Amino acid sequence: MRLTNWTDYSLRVLMYCAASEQREQPATIGEIAEAHGISRSHLTKIVMTLSGLGLLETTRGRGGGLRLLKPAHTIVLGEVVRQTESDFTLVECFDAEHNTCRLDGHCRLKGALREAMDRYLEVLDGVTLADLVAPAAGARSGQRLHFVPGLPRPIDVAVRRSRVSAGDESR
Repeated sequence: MRLTNWTDYSLRVLMYCAASEQREQPATIGEIAEAHGISRSHLTKIVMTLSGLGLLETTRGRGGGLRLLKPAHTIVLGEVVRQTESDFTLVECFDAEHNTCRLDGHCRLKGALREAMDRYLEVLDGVTLADLVAPAAGARSGQRLHFVPGLPRPIDVAVRRSRVSAGDESR
């Protein structure tokens, strides 16, 4: 199964907000759009949908932005995918109303694909948003982190970097 861009971008927005939870300033649509190279107007529609689903809080104006409405460890990936994907019809025979397959009822493809879809969603049901932005398993304390493009850097690194560039901290 391939996720639609809508779901992909929805997950990116949620991950970005989860990774930004400790920041004083909330993440913004413009910031996320720039980080991922996605249209700002397209992200605005996605953010409004995520807000309507009770996943994001949006605040307008100066100092506004996006924050998760629920803790990241309570947002389950499978639920987000079910809410943002529009079509789980993998093959024609999944849709009884439009099915014209002459093998329907005589082959096992439909059952195998249904089971695969169920297991796919079952795996996603075991993953939370917090799991997606947590440090990789096996990362050692003090090990140099490699930052993922599209996710904000941790505050302490960004603050230290700005101090170094301003000459407030020795190298």
